Amino acid sequence: MKILLVEDEEGLILTLTDRLLSEGFEVASAADGEAGLSLALNENFDLIVLDVMLPKKNGLDVCRDLRQKKITTPILMLTARGETIDKVLGLKLGADDYLTKPFEVMELLARIEALLRRSPQTINNSPDSFRFGAVQIDFKRAEVRKSNAPVELSAMEFKILQYFIENRGKVVSRDELLDEVWGYDAMPTTRTVDVHVAWLRQKLEENPRHPQFIQTVHGLGYKFAAN
Repeated sequence: MKILLVEDEEGLILTLTDRLLSEGFEVASAADGEAGLSLALNENFDLIVLDVMLPKKNGLDVCRDLRQKKITTPILMLTARGETIDKVLGLKLGADDYLTKPFEVMELLARIEALLRRSPQTINNSPDSFRFGAVQIDFKRAEVRKSNAPVELSAMEFKILQYFIENRGKVVSRDELLDEVWGYDAMPTTRTVDVHVAWLRQKLEENPRHPQFIQTVHGLGYKFAAN
């Protein structure tokens, strides 16, 4: 497994590189956003650890540019303490998870391992393509279209949609989504699941307030109602 570390704190780069190498990962690093973006576009990585505050190009812009260029590599963003807006923007722009500085290296490793387990680049038990309503999904290319127009989904939104399709007709609890999609309980509450499902509905349902396919089962969770 190869990890790209985009971070401008030299001491943190050295510490994380040494630890990741000792865990058996290959590691490449960049000290500014432009260099990190270039590496991510020109080399293959299994995961990107991306700081928000970077010289030349901030991490949020790097994340946005990668997703616009169809790079679906999982992204773990590092944010400053208390910068809630960075966390929200990062998730909206396509980041898969975030970790607030300062952090314990063991927690970073746990999040990296969870993201790698759930990487959309390894799709299991999914058809090559799936259609519901006006929506068409190409799993091999990780592309979604609605009424033949491309729909931009974050990597996490795509993984949730994939899980719904794999378990269509079944009631899926929020805790199950946290465990199976995020890989562990990444947040203190299940509110993060509701937020991501709401974004999916906005992008895919004809009437997000009265969804036809991504249905709420009150008190239990969600059900994807499509054959």
